[in-house]
Amino acid sequence: MSLEEISKHVGCSKDTIRVWIKKDKIPFHKVGRQYKFRISEVDFWIESGASADADKKNILEGTNHE
Repeated sequence: MSLEEISKHVGCSKDTIRVWIKKDKIPFHKVGRQYKFRISEVDFWIESGASADADKKNILEGTNHE
C-alpha cells in the first residue's frame, strides 16, 4: 500500500505516518523514493499495541513537562 492508502487504513493523517516513519515506529519498506506498507505488518503492529506507544510518545514530546 502507498502512504496515502495506509493513512486511510489506519485512520490518521499522512503527516502522522511520516513522523512514524522518521522515528522508525511503523513497519515500512522504501522502494526508490516511495514508502510502501504491507497491510499484514501494519495490522500486526497495531494489534501488538506498538501504535499506541508511538502516539503516546508523540503527545509527550509535544508538551511541556515542568
